[in-house]
Amino acid sequence: MLNNLKYVFKKYNFLLRQLVSRDFKVKYKRSVLGVLWSLLYPVLTMAVMAIVFTNVFKFSTPGVNYLVYLMSGLIIFNYFSEASNLAMSSVVANFSLINKVYMPKYIFPLSKCIFVGINFLLTLIPLYAIILLTGTGLNVYHLLLPYGYLCLFMFTLGFGLILSTVAVFLRDMFYIYGVVLTLWTYMTPIMYDIAIIDHPLLQSLLKCNPLYWFVYFSRRIILYGVVPELNAWIYCMVFGLGFLLLGVLIFKKNQDKFIYYV
Repeated sequence: MLNNLKYVFKKYNFLLRQLVSRDFKVKYKRSVLGVLWSLLYPVLTMAVMAIVFTNVFKFSTPGVNYLVYLMSGLIIFNYFSEASNLAMSSVVANFSLINKVYMPKYIFPLSKCIFVGINFLLTLIPLYAIILLTGTGLNVYHLLLPYGYLCLFMFTLGFGLILSTVAVFLRDMFYIYGVVLTLWTYMTPIMYDIAIIDHPLLQSLLKCNPLYWFVYFSRRIILYGVVPELNAWIYCMVFGLGFLLLGVLIFKKNQDKFIYYV
């Protein structure tokens, strides 16, 4: 499947663009602010979380600005959460189209990850606005961020392919995954610093979370202005490429059976 990716982009490029365009039209249909919600939503969410966790739970991040700390983790988790959710239902939701015209079925999870990825790029605008307004500052190492974001995209696409496959055979997955995401939110250091956890075993367990490394990679650059350690580069690539290959294998093995279950 990976070998045919270039061929698919060339032959089904128009369809892919139409699917992404359709998602934009559906999402912002009859919305007064439209695409501006892509900019406002993460800012409003960050503001609420900042108020709650700084005033109620007294969370802090010594040496760095908490708003930037929160926002840099929030946009990464929001991308993964929304893209994986949409990818999970993409095959089932497009079954009527699959029945009428032949096309590679994995184009549907791919289109969802690209669609949310465009929104993700828009959320970088308020992130950098907060970086500048809080005086966190910019540095040349920001040019390394696309590596982390590319690995995040591969991880999300691979995970989305797995979810979309499971969802065809087990519709309960739509409900189960909501609970999993809630747990995953608290296991990812978005609003807290992992350093506040004293237990070494629990810290090690949280570091097994792939999203931890994507967040860690970006924060080392954005907040501390340093090149992430070698292990961060390796873990990002291992989780990104590893889950993409796993997702492709699982999806390819089961896609011919979809028509009997959808």
